Amino acid sequence: MYCVHIASELAPVAKVGGLADVLLGLCRELSWKGHDVDIILPKYDCLNIDDIRDFAIDIPDLLTFYEGEWHHNTVWIGWVENLKVYFIEPHNPRLFFNRGCFYGCEDDLERYLYFSRAAMEFLYKKTLRPDIIHLHDWQTAAIAPLFREMYQALDYTGPKLVFTIHNIEYQGKCIPADLDKIGLKGDSYLVAEKLQDPMSPQLTNLLKGAIVYSDYVTTVSPSYAKEVKTPAGGRGLDKVLIQYENKFSGILNGIDYSYWNPEIDRHLPAHFSSREAPTSKKDHNTIDRKAYVKLMLREQLLLSEQHKPIVGCIARLVPQKGVELIKHALNFTVFNGGQFVLLGSSPIPSINAEFQALKHHFAEDPNVHLNLHHNEELAHRIYAGADMFIVPSIFEPCGLTQMIALKYGTIPIVRKTGGLADTIFDVDNSGRPFEKTNGYTFDFPDAPGLESALKRAFDCWFHDPEKWRKLMINGMNIDFSWNHPSNLYLEVYHKLTGKGGPA
Repeated sequence: MYCVHIASELAPVAKVGGLADVLLGLCRELSWKGHDVDIILPKYDCLNIDDIRDFAIDIPDLLTFYEGEWHHNTVWIGWVENLKVYFIEPHNPRLFFNRGCFYGCEDDLERYLYFSRAAMEFLYKKTLRPDIIHLHDWQTAAIAPLFREMYQALDYTGPKLVFTIHNIEYQGKCIPADLDKIGLKGDSYLVAEKLQDPMSPQLTNLLKGAIVYSDYVTTVSPSYAKEVKTPAGGRGLDKVLIQYENKFSGILNGIDYSYWNPEIDRHLPAHFSSREAPTSKKDHNTIDRKAYVKLMLREQLLLSEQHKPIVGCIARLVPQKGVELIKHALNFTVFNGGQFVLLGSSPIPSINAEFQALKHHFAEDPNVHLNLHHNEELAHRIYAGADMFIVPSIFEPCGLTQMIALKYGTIPIVRKTGGLADTIFDVDNSGRPFEKTNGYTFDFPDAPGLESALKRAFDCWFHDPEKWRKLMINGMNIDFSWNHPSNLYLEVYHKLTGKGGPA
């Protein structure tokens, strides 16, 4: 099976959020199972070049159409984590990917429309003929109508299209004239059966176009697949997904245990596992070593050394993540005898200002530490050193942080939504046997809901340490690797192509 993934992010070279980790984890697992996988990305000027091996020019001059003209591009090739990656560098005078950032530009829509046409042009002119072209999120959604309406007419046939919705909130709405820029007749797509936006009928919707034109559509958890088919969760596309539900399903993301694993994590001062006792005289890799990591985390962050639980939170500080509930959890934790550690940043100036003010307010508090800039090493140490981990999201397509926390023996406290509901099972009220539980959940995204879960977690940590320890072990022993999800994707690929089933 030969599969080409086209996306806007890939860890560790171009990472903003979970999409980057998902793409790396899925593609590595597919490659390990013997399938041929290529990836196409923009060549951002802020790429982490150090993580690209054998970086070189593949095509010196690729011509691609935009705004009525043909523009020059250079296509680079390199290896990222043993995966072949092509990077498209535009020489358009607008310097689409020489902005010092990945997202956040006023013309993001045009940047990724340009990239979508260039990526399709690259596949066509290099005569790559994958079995599957797998697209991710709105940034590459325009490739679906381009492939169907333009390139198939040029006899570029054979590949099947799979499209994954990582977050339906971001849809790529634009005016029809924007489609003209990449060579499509925009007005012809302003009809209900094509790209017309259901909420704003004067606009076209790239995400909708990918749903309509792809052979199969996935999203990143079974519960989120149900939620997006409701008016509340579908952000205007619920009826479209219901119309195409025969080619739509949710596949839960995995995490990469070669990177997120307390037994081998290079960022930790000590390693530990779910084992209760050493397997040999030289083996110190037991669950008790987590206490040492917690001690070192406190020293690093200047937290006091007391018999208190550490509540960790690692999140993008945006409304989706429940920023008001994060602030409430901080205050609850301090008031109830805990310590709170936050690692997060916000692209929204007002939210950033709120958390900067909180950081200043708690600057001398020995029970609080707020870090408002990304720090990869600190992220690993928080996962490993904290006792609890909060994810109070308003909605969450999948979520990776709660699965990572479990692997590090840190108990998640999450809102029961999307992928959080598919991965965290409440120790008290899930109805499951104790050994099948792994955390605490709450139903409503409000202060009483969050407090109900936090109170139960604090009570168990302080008063029933043996139960807490067993709950930690439950979580650490769950397999959320990419092995099972990759097989489900392979089943989709096999169904579409008739070849290359799960390894």
